[in-house]
Amino acid sequence: MGIMSKILGGGGTHSAEDYVELDLNDFESAHGGAGMQVHIAEIADQTDVIDIKDAVYDGDFVIADITRHSTSDRTVEHIIDELRQVADEVDGDIVQKGDDQLILTPTGVTVSRDKLNA
Repeated sequence: MGIMSKILGGGGTHSAEDYVELDLNDFESAHGGAGMQVHIAEIADQTDVIDIKDAVYDGDFVIADITRHSTSDRTVEHIIDELRQVADEVDGDIVQKGDDQLILTPTGVTVSRDKLNA
């Protein structure tokens, strides 16, 4: 018995010719190449927030480096508040990882607060 016969369940009414192999490129073409991307960003000043907001509004995931700012810096507090509003608007998520990274997700994506290997 061949592999397709096993997949099809042996004596079913379908043959291997009834099935079409799907190609990822066909999927991307059919969906306009749309898919979530992961962006790495560095926040040096307030203007860097614009590109991050645009990416999240477009449905992308962003990991932002905030090492240039002290976590007690009023600028970084303002930036985090602004990005928190974006996450709320798109029903995404925002998490600060340590003192140096922000993780922002688009609509419907959440970041677990539990470590996998804890």
